[in-house]
Amino acid sequence: PWDGRRKQSSMTSFTTLVVGVFVVYVLHTCWVMYGIVYTKPCQRPRRDAGGGCISPYLAEKPRLQLSIYTSVKPNANGGHSLVFKVDDFDVHSRFERTVNVSLPKKTRNNGTLYTMVFVHQAGVSPWQDSRQVHHVAQLTTYMLPKPPEVSLISGEEEVRQQKRVGDRASDKPVSHWRSRLTLNVVSEDFTFDREALPSDVHRYLRVFQNGKKMMYLPLLFIDELSNRVKDLMEINSSTTELPLTISYDTISLGKLRFWIHMQDAVYSLQQFGFTEKDADEIKGIFVDTNLYFLALTFFVAAFHLLFDFLAFKNDISFWKKKKSMVGMSSKAVLWRCFSTIVIFLYLLDEQTSLLVLIPAGIGSVIEVWKVKKAFKIQMLWNGMKPSFLFGKLDESEKRTEEYDTQAMKYLSYLLYPLCIGGAAYALIYVKYKSWYSWLINSFVNGVYAFGFLFMLPQLFVNYKLKSVAHLPWKAFMYKAFNTFIDDVFAFIITMPTSHRLACFRDDVVFLIYLYQRWLYPVDRSRVNEYGVSYDEKPTAKDHKD
Repeated sequence: PWDGRRKQSSMTSFTTLVVGVFVVYVLHTCWVMYGIVYTKPCQRPRRDAGGGCISPYLAEKPRLQLSIYTSVKPNANGGHSLVFKVDDFDVHSRFERTVNVSLPKKTRNNGTLYTMVFVHQAGVSPWQDSRQVHHVAQLTTYMLPKPPEVSLISGEEEVRQQKRVGDRASDKPVSHWRSRLTLNVVSEDFTFDREALPSDVHRYLRVFQNGKKMMYLPLLFIDELSNRVKDLMEINSSTTELPLTISYDTISLGKLRFWIHMQDAVYSLQQFGFTEKDADEIKGIFVDTNLYFLALTFFVAAFHLLFDFLAFKNDISFWKKKKSMVGMSSKAVLWRCFSTIVIFLYLLDEQTSLLVLIPAGIGSVIEVWKVKKAFKIQMLWNGMKPSFLFGKLDESEKRTEEYDTQAMKYLSYLLYPLCIGGAAYALIYVKYKSWYSWLINSFVNGVYAFGFLFMLPQLFVNYKLKSVAHLPWKAFMYKAFNTFIDDVFAFIITMPTSHRLACFRDDVVFLIYLYQRWLYPVDRSRVNEYGVSYDEKPTAKDHKD
């Protein structure tokens, strides 16, 4: 008993350490974020304004012009073409225009095309204006072409898709057109302190001397986070021109600094080998949500990660000590293993980001281990040939298995027709890349749509045994917290109705679990009917009994 208490004390200390590190991490992140979005303005005396403060050129209300050029080279040394301009450019007025851009022969032959965006004095050529600001960005990117999707029954669309791809090898990256160009200018009259100039803004700042005052030109920013994979268009050799949507809006200094950091982070991930699709999923976190929801997302995601860790730790600890399957639905354990593997294969087939794929793979391995524990499987090696040995069930476990089989029998009357009907519908009406994709999508749709039904056999077993002492309640609670967090975001963020229903249906089942816990209370001061001790100090009454 002393060794058990000491082990539990060490586990509690480890959990406390993890929670403490988590709190410190959240507070540090909040401090860093505050330092990014807040910039202290110059507060020097007026007599010293010319020496220590940098004033905005826009405060002088100059007449400006916006000019956008394209070129096959990332510099202004000839070969540029004007595609769009605004003669009287008002930095406070947002707009969106769509223009057709001619593609040079080099770009059509799997080449690159750049854009040069100038903000300069009206009526003066940007090449001759000393007070102009400009930035260069790519209008093309390289990505694997999307594989053709066909109807597996009729085979329609296959020929058309093959003609569209042409003679290019599908395993080689090809040039894609970025159909959106998003521009921003900081319009607020902010005065920088030259001795406390933010390093992230420094590379965007062009300073000049105007009499005794130091001034900076307009802060121009090309928002590359808005370049999404859904807006990309594959460039063929026969394409002579493509549409480009030019979007302009003002931006605050705090949001500019935040966007610069996020854009640099995405660029760094791409340098480490992340694909355009991986980077696109990260961009979606920032672009599809405003800053307030983004801050809320950070806190919720952080707590979600903490609860995931605590649920993982308690689940592993519970199953590591588990010697008997009395009261546990073995078929529910097997289903969770199957569904986790199916989701992992689906994410792998969809080429999902490694940030999602790796945790799903680890979860699949853990669920396989739990199946091994649940069915008492031992693997023996006879040379290079493995053999499996299944443990025998005692009388109490056999009774639980009977209840489990009875619940699954009732459940199959509803589940099998739904899954077969959904797979048949997908086979006839939906197009997929291959038979493997259809099979995985059918499985994963069944998991998402009807997976919660496999939580019901455990409820039936609890009802028959009139006990819940055999369940890992700590892991259940942490998983429930994560479910409630998902529910909140189902309301805050626009989501399909099916996804919202998927969030709330698990809550209904969990509330039934809580009702059963209230209905069949557990005396934590005693060893329960399954031989499980909660390592709590017994009372005087317990000693007397």
